[in-house]
Amino acid sequence: MQAKSGKPPRSARLATVGVELSRAAQVRLAWMDFHRRTQNVALTCRHFGISRPTFYRWLKRYEPLALTTLEERSHRPHQMRRPTWSFPFERKVLTLRLQFPRWGKDKLAVLLRQQGEAVSTSMVGRILTRLKRTGQLLEAPRPAVPGSRRRLRPRPYAVRKPKQYAVFRPGDLVEVDTLEVRPVPGVVFKQFTARDVISRWDVLQAHGRATALAASQFLETLLHRMPFPVRALQVDGGSEFAAEFERACQQRGLHLFVLPPRSPKLNGAVERANRTHTEEFYQVYPCSLEMKKLNRELRNWERIYNTVRPHQSLGYLTPRQFLSQFSSQRKE
Repeated sequence: MQAKSGKPPRSARLATVGVELSRAAQVRLAWMDFHRRTQNVALTCRHFGISRPTFYRWLKRYEPLALTTLEERSHRPHQMRRPTWSFPFERKVLTLRLQFPRWGKDKLAVLLRQQGEAVSTSMVGRILTRLKRTGQLLEAPRPAVPGSRRRLRPRPYAVRKPKQYAVFRPGDLVEVDTLEVRPVPGVVFKQFTARDVISRWDVLQAHGRATALAASQFLETLLHRMPFPVRALQVDGGSEFAAEFERACQQRGLHLFVLPPRSPKLNGAVERANRTHTEEFYQVYPCSLEMKKLNRELRNWERIYNTVRPHQSLGYLTPRQFLSQFSSQRKE
């Protein structure tokens, strides 16, 4: 018997009907043609390596005179959820997000509830998604702010933190580090950051250079601004935390712990603080290049960070609220 030549049935059908199917729809059309010739579902499924439920689903949908029935259908719901919030409330969320561009739905929901708004975190998330989709809210860029690498030098006073050193109260351990900031090409300055590991209270100060003299000046600043006595400090092996800084800690009776080389994870709290200040301050707000003005701006940001910004690690309390609760529990 002579084999038939020419186009397969599906090609002739495509030419007759005049539609252009996708590759996936052409495969499904081949299923239907094979089944029409054999009249055997089991054989068709074995031949093409598909399951019976899949074949029956497409067979039920298939119409020979409308080959587009073999195309995928949209999975979009017939009825979409309509916004349940008002336009003024949406504007309020937008204004708050523009004020704090790096804060997500969790923190914004806490602030809104503090203002008397009955709102869920998921609703704030849907509003932010809608604002981004409509182009009303653009994410702030994330330029890189590189840090610097230093060598560990012998220390006359600083030691490794003993394993038995206990941290229970605010002030028991304050981690200190420097952040190299490049606001514009050719301009570099150093930010000193101190973070209490219990309350997450931060103190910030900018200097033109990271020297031991600048670090000792920052020591005076953090002791003055921390709302509790400081018992111990932990620093990396940078030269700025030696000499005058080390002597100043010794004179004040402060424990000074120094990290081993290449161990930033042991100073994880202040490292995370530097990332937060980079993303939520330097990458968002235009900062002054003059040190006095910049430090005034940093002082205002420090106030927001410690008294306004909800902290997930503190159960969405601010450091000030956490200290208030900690003090009340201690009195009880």
